[in-house]
Amino acid sequence: MILINRRQSNLVLTAPAIAVVLVIFFFARPVPCAEMIKVSEEQIPVFSDDLKYADLVSALEQSIAYYERVPGNRKFAFGRDAYNARELAAGLRRFKNFVENKPSEDQLGAFLRENARIYQFAEQGIPVRVLLTGYYEPVLDGSRKKTDEFKYPVYCRPRDLVKIDLSEFGITCSEKFIIGRYTGKGLVQYYDRRTIETEKVLESRADTIAWTDDPINLFFLHVQGSGMIKMRDGDVLRVHYSITNGRPYRSIGEYLIDEGKISRQEMSMQAIARYIKKNPSEMEDIFFYNPRYVFFKVSNHGPTGSTGAELTPGRSAALDRKVTPPGALLFVSGRKPACAESVDIKTWEPFSRFMCSQDAGAAIQGQKRADIFWGAGDYAEAAAGHMKHRGYLYFIVVEPDSESF
Repeated sequence: MILINRRQSNLVLTAPAIAVVLVIFFFARPVPCAEMIKVSEEQIPVFSDDLKYADLVSALEQSIAYYERVPGNRKFAFGRDAYNARELAAGLRRFKNFVENKPSEDQLGAFLRENARIYQFAEQGIPVRVLLTGYYEPVLDGSRKKTDEFKYPVYCRPRDLVKIDLSEFGITCSEKFIIGRYTGKGLVQYYDRRTIETEKVLESRADTIAWTDDPINLFFLHVQGSGMIKMRDGDVLRVHYSITNGRPYRSIGEYLIDEGKISRQEMSMQAIARYIKKNPSEMEDIFFYNPRYVFFKVSNHGPTGSTGAELTPGRSAALDRKVTPPGALLFVSGRKPACAESVDIKTWEPFSRFMCSQDAGAAIQGQKRADIFWGAGDYAEAAAGHMKHRGYLYFIVVEPDSESF
């Protein structure tokens, strides 16, 4: 979902100042009002998978691999309950073996009722409806050399960008790292988007992966975090998120709504692109509202989530890792777009399926948000650009069988 920060002045921070600012930030944050609870027997949903289990095994294997990479005794909270990584990996292996046989809905429901614990966020006992949005892997045209047509750079991580692990200074808070650059006198914020794009400060500080011909698609690449660049010589480069400039993320979608440019009902990624193309003189002001800038690295595989999982289209979701357990098996129900050959969305139809929590994002905050990865292609772009519907989200913990655990 396309969401965006006013320019902030550079601020020199010493280690004590960093500690004070971040501790204040941490304790000043609003207390979440929703809590994760175990679903009662009568509130367990009817389980069905609109994809008929396609690619579910691949997604499960990625979450299993994540739990096997972390220490086996690491605990993951599901409301008031906690499970360690070994238990969660063993439970997912059991579920994977079960769905490989493509069970019927009755068999699926019976298995989960007997062998799993189901959780959901609720407020005062009432289930929370979650805002379901989407993201995708954009495809850009690119060149290895700058030309009059291909003049918008995709940058690698700058050589002077510094990422500091706050735990090394004994600072304990929700923010584990701080990003900036060292001037010789102290640490300052890294350049914001406006400075990077108007003053060309990265030309001597960062290598260029490729040059693209469309600033709008490049901005969306920054928002999505990964994509493909089809080079003029026939090669295809897959680029992934490497790091940001450390500036906060601000939604240009919200900016355009607040400015009365696009209504909230009409807001979509496609609506943003149409507005900018009709009003090119406003493009810089719109883009500069978001000071965050993303740097990339070249990869030989598809997009990777925050858990290290290679994302599975339609099966991987991004949630707020501060309030949800990463890697978890999910059951999601909501509405998805039904598109004609023109990729115009004709209607929205109900869907429900199993997913895995394998990613995170700056705009995905709190218990009431989930972002679905749709993959690449026209349908993925349409779904990701338009999806903003309420649905239901469940967390599933499958009990390990006695033989595998």
